[in-house]
Amino acid sequence: MPQSDTVWFGPMLTVNELSKNYGDFVAVDRISFSAAAGQVFGLLGPNGAGKSTAINCISGLLKPTSGHASVAGHDVVSDGKAARSKLGVVPQELALYDDLPAIENLRFWGKAYGLGGKELNDRVAEVLETIGLGDRATDLPKEFSGGMKRRLNFGCGVVHKPPVILLDEPTVGVDPQSRARLFDLVEAERDAGACVLYTTHYMEEAERLCDSLAIIDHGKLIAQGSVAELRAKLGARDVLQLTGHFPVEPTKQAIAALIERGNADLEFLAQQEDSITLTLSQASQHLPAIYEAVAGTGGSVTETSLRSPNLETLFLLLTGKELRE
Repeated sequence: MPQSDTVWFGPMLTVNELSKNYGDFVAVDRISFSAAAGQVFGLLGPNGAGKSTAINCISGLLKPTSGHASVAGHDVVSDGKAARSKLGVVPQELALYDDLPAIENLRFWGKAYGLGGKELNDRVAEVLETIGLGDRATDLPKEFSGGMKRRLNFGCGVVHKPPVILLDEPTVGVDPQSRARLFDLVEAERDAGACVLYTTHYMEEAERLCDSLAIIDHGKLIAQGSVAELRAKLGARDVLQLTGHFPVEPTKQAIAALIERGNADLEFLAQQEDSITLTLSQASQHLPAIYEAVAGTGGSVTETSLRSPNLETLFLLLTGKELRE
């Protein structure tokens, strides 16, 4: 991380009751969290949940309607210049100049953050090798694959060695090999001591990369903690999804009757005419009773899907819907 005149010992990133409204629409609704150096903090939620809006408020691109965010102790509104000097932003939309060679894109962003001379040249050369584009330094981004553009986009966001890095859906639209390379880059920044805020709607990314995370939906934080803590909220419950035909009210009543008969941890999550979703412990042992209850309503089951607990299960439990909806 870059050296500074003062040393900050608190959380590198703090968000306190942050809100952003557009007229009557609340895009971000009083969210609070903090993240430390050497940590990847995940902001997990479906498209449209408010993740990018939160990132834009933290980066200073948008002014919050209320609440505060600070970077290394600097408020992003009242002390914006100092806060931005500590930030590296890797936006979801590529921030590249297609008609400038890769090396010149990196030099441009390095100069924008105050690098120059030998320090700039050495750092640009280092980043090119790190992102795997050392042999393509003089090529234009418009000639690159999607994955190569994403890696260059990442390099432009970290060329100045920021202590706090904001990554907004950095793997959208990339191939598996490039995604794995981006994971390695994120982990390298974390291991070097950076604080990384990582937004994603991919559950497997959050489970691999994040030390702790917050789940966001409709602008609100609905759960927060370490991956282990959030998994513990599920206990040993599985998610059972049945496909077929299910009369709405009779099915709800039949499942409620099962719960009353002693299936205390059985919970009804969601229902459509052609599917129902439940969560319960040792679901496979209870399948005969559930099938019988459905048949008693005049419904039918054509397909059964049983999933072990994970973060996607937790999102379904908390919201009643799939993460990617």
